[in-house]
Amino acid sequence: MNIAIIPARGGSKRIPRKNIRPFCGRPMIAWPIKAAIDSNLFDQVIVSTDDDEIAEVARGAGAETPFMRPAELADDHTGTSDVVSHALSWAADIGLELDAVCCIYATAAFLSGEDLRSAHSLLSPDCDFAFPAVRYGHPPQRGFVSGDGGHPELLNPEYEETRTQDLQAVFHDAGQFYWGTRDAWMDRRPFFGQRTRFIELPQSRAWDIDRPDDWEIAEHLFAAMREPKR
Repeated sequence: MNIAIIPARGGSKRIPRKNIRPFCGRPMIAWPIKAAIDSNLFDQVIVSTDDDEIAEVARGAGAETPFMRPAELADDHTGTSDVVSHALSWAADIGLELDAVCCIYATAAFLSGEDLRSAHSLLSPDCDFAFPAVRYGHPPQRGFVSGDGGHPELLNPEYEETRTQDLQAVFHDAGQFYWGTRDAWMDRRPFFGQRTRFIELPQSRAWDIDRPDDWEIAEHLFAAMREPKR
């Protein structure tokens, strides 16, 4: 069986209560829950939280909250693997036989069932993890930093004369979800490397929401994407 784990702690600081803050007519967490359910990939969609209000909202959106996350796993330093390991310990205690586990971020409003299915299809005996990524809009090899005197200092001066179209494409994590086999999560196998694959998303469907202005832009973009096409 496959399960989805959605981490959603109550102590968000940059945007307070952002996991359940209204986003385009629904609590933010309701959107990834809906995408997970609609994908028809999961036997259970579980929200891992330390917060009673978040748990109630999650259940109202169709997810399950069969356990509460302990406080020591709900601070700013708790990693994704720690949250998944805690959920897998719960699953083992009740005798669930898992094949794959997908950790989905609670703020992944742009998540789609199609992307979940595409990434899931990449898992194999030779692939432990799969996740969505986005191509950088401008080649980072041509980036620069501010030197000691405030002057521009190239990160990779060897590429100064290279045409941008001749530089290798570079990607970054879209920050939406991570598929992994049960054994890969349990063993905490390396996430990057030859046993991981990724799917590419357009930038328009991978908006990172960290600041209030991110939220406003994301709502406008999300609403525009959902408007009926003429």
